[in-house]
Amino acid sequence: MSDNNTENKIKSSLGMDENVAGLFSYLLGFITGIIFFILEKESKFVKFHAMQSIILSAVLTVLYGILGFIPIIGWIILLLLPLITMILWIVLMIKAYKNEYFKLPIIGDLAEKYSGK
Repeated sequence: MSDNNTENKIKSSLGMDENVAGLFSYLLGFITGIIFFILEKESKFVKFHAMQSIILSAVLTVLYGILGFIPIIGWIILLLLPLITMILWIVLMIKAYKNEYFKLPIIGDLAEKYSGK
């Protein structure tokens, strides 16, 4: 897909542009990821971003839990993680809006596998 948003936009089965549906897949983490993954019937692009959102949310939830039990270093990382998470989420939303299949390491491969891309 092209980065030029002025070209013809492809609609998802939900009736919205694929790039907008991909962006919304990240909006509330696993909640919107699950909603878009279940409701989207045709667009592999939307399903990929929805699944990546679900997997990333699960990984971050586990990571937050584990870091809380690691004294000092874990607590320091735990203080920085929300900022890193917010920046990552914004980047993913922008990439989806630009019609890009932006794959995170490992998580992106899993998302690709489970979304049927």
